[in-house]
Parts: sequence; structure tokens; C-alpha cells
Amino acid sequence: MDVDIKQYIRSVPDFPKPGILFYDISTLLANAEAWQITMGRLAHLVRAWNPDTLAGIESRGFLVSAPLALKLGSGFFMVRKKGKLPGKTIPYQYDLEYGSDTIEIQADAVKPGARVVILDDLLATGGTMRAAADLIRKVGGEVVGAATILELSFLEGRKKLDFPCISLASYDE
Repeated sequence: MDVDIKQYIRSVPDFPKPGILFYDISTLLANAEAWQITMGRLAHLVRAWNPDTLAGIESRGFLVSAPLALKLGSGFFMVRKKGKLPGKTIPYQYDLEYGSDTIEIQADAVKPGARVVILDDLLATGGTMRAAADLIRKVGGEVVGAATILELSFLEGRKKLDFPCISLASYDE
């Protein structure tokens, strides 16, 4: 079925602050048929990388990776902001345009040599996706690819990635 996923994405001007145009996937999630099609397309593309486990980036990446892991029969773990995961964690600090941030995974989330695909709802500047990949590699995982529903291609986030990344839809401005 040839469905344009963009028709199910709501654009919200001036969110979370003035001058930002936010692409809201809530309207996609609310439409069962469009969401099934989205998950089917992602499953088809991600399956080709033969992942052992999927990494979901906080927080909308969880909405993508958890159902996809079920569809693919693979594991899933969360990449979260510092202090959000129970038990022993492995942190990774990375630079932002102004300052820095820290993400974490649980210490036992990635087995050495595991083939990992990183998922998020959106690829923008690529900073968090790159940090997640660096963290996964730090603990011995192999990042074989990444996938998103949307990409803001005008922000050129893909240039920060040294692994394949697929997006189902792209916005050029």
C-alpha cells in the first residue's frame, strides 16, 4: 500500500519554544492503519541488518523500537538521560551546541559483539544518535545501522553518523 506517512504527521509551530516547528508523531500513532504500515516498513528495512537487539533513544524512540523489537523477534534496550534507569548504568557525556548532556544504558544492556540498530522517531542534528552509537560501541556493541520515521535533512544530522541510517520520510526545510 502506497501511504505517505507525512500526511499523518502534525506540524506544531513554536513548540517547544518560539521559532521551532515541531513534527508530532502522535497523530501517526493514533491511526492504527498508518502505524501498522510504518512498523511494517521499518521492520522490512531493519531486518536486513540482522540485529540482535534494538536501542531506543528517549523517549519517542521507545515508541518505535519496542513494537519493532516484537515484530522482529529481537531484544530492546533504552538509551536514557542520566538518572532515569535503575541499577548499574554506563554513562556517556557528549557536547551540545551550548553545553553538554549525558545519556546512559543499563550495564548489562549490550552483550559484547551484539549487532545493534538504533531507533528514534526523528533524526535532526544527529548529536544524540551519534552519542548513542558511541556509548554502544564503548560497551562492545556493533552499531550496524539506525532508523527513524522522520528526518529533518536540512539540519544535516546524517553527516555526524558513520553508520547507515534510514528514514521513512524527510523534510527539506
